[in-house]
Amino acid sequence: MSDTSATDQGDLAAHSVKTDFDAPASLAIGLYMAIVGYSVLAGIPVISSAWASLLGFSEVQVGRVAGADLGGLSCGAIIAAVLVSRINRRLLVACGVLGAIVANVLCISVDSYTQTLALRFAAGIASGVVTGVAVATLGARLNPARAFNYLLFSFAFVQAGEMALLPRLSMSEIYGLFALSYVPILPFLLWLPSRPTSVEHRPRDSALSKLSIKRVPSSVPWLCLLAMALTYINIGAYWTYIELATVDAALDSSWVSQVLIWVSFFSVAGCLFATLISDRFGIARPLLLTLILHAATAFMLVSGIDPPRFLISLYAFNFLWIFVDVYQMGSVANLDDTGRYASLMPAAQGLGQIVGPNLAASLLGYGAGYGAVFALCGTASLAAFGIYAIAYYKLRQAAQGAEHLGPATV
Repeated sequence: MSDTSATDQGDLAAHSVKTDFDAPASLAIGLYMAIVGYSVLAGIPVISSAWASLLGFSEVQVGRVAGADLGGLSCGAIIAAVLVSRINRRLLVACGVLGAIVANVLCISVDSYTQTLALRFAAGIASGVVTGVAVATLGARLNPARAFNYLLFSFAFVQAGEMALLPRLSMSEIYGLFALSYVPILPFLLWLPSRPTSVEHRPRDSALSKLSIKRVPSSVPWLCLLAMALTYINIGAYWTYIELATVDAALDSSWVSQVLIWVSFFSVAGCLFATLISDRFGIARPLLLTLILHAATAFMLVSGIDPPRFLISLYAFNFLWIFVDVYQMGSVANLDDTGRYASLMPAAQGLGQIVGPNLAASLLGYGAGYGAVFALCGTASLAAFGIYAIAYYKLRQAAQGAEHLGPATV
């Protein structure tokens, strides 16, 4: 090993100081807050069907309400990113929790489209505040990429549970369940570190470890966040309308429900494989390949839906979704020493989720059909591919331009 390499490792080790964010209690509360904040995203296919079947919303209205709910997540995460280093995080989360509880409880007493639209946007903002702080908390750990892997594992199980449970509930019970899920956060707020800790360097995953110095172009994290938003245009539109598309195609509803449950469990395997592959091949190449495959799973439904295509597309889509998130979150976490960009990840996801369902709703409103919706999904992932390609090219240039660094490992 060269002297330079040894020095780099020594510098990283010197700054590998554990903080309150590395305590198991901080990890536990961060994971729970994130899972609760993402709960609507996890169950949106079932919730969308409930809005249509139980409240009588049209396909276009479903897209608007889903976009408001998930777009509110983006707004709330931006609020969290602005305030997370300025005020007590426990106070910020308490306000978000109370807001989410109130908004969800109020939803129980309304069934009109306009009232639901406004209240779901409010609930989304509150959940975005909670989620933004949660992701910033996970991102402040010494090994943020591992914490995000834990989050994605947890998300897969919660998603499967929601797919199994929510179809059995009334709309009021669904809202009530969401409200109750926020309550346990309050008595455990003391587990949440109240203030950020300044850490100049953190140890990085091997895929990006040589880029942990301050030579990474400032545009790269922003490019990654933009690509994440584009990816979630695909996810938001696909995940909102996939079950309604099967209704339009006259597929058996009970069979579709079972597939949605099992596909969520299958995504756990996606997280495992993604972690193994990133350890061996880094992050960049697997992410770029995965985005192409993710686009293909949407494009295969453009010409119509039948049971085989639905089954293959849905399993592949959810499996690759976890792949994409492991690599996206890992990329941002490895490039971010401050937690600033990590706290903006839910905002990028939420932005994609408000644009995706609304664009899809507009396409349906113009009579373009579900084929156009899935074409939109695939195109969004290809656009994300292009943005990531630019970002990783910039990283390679930065690594090669630093005389004391070897070739870029991404």
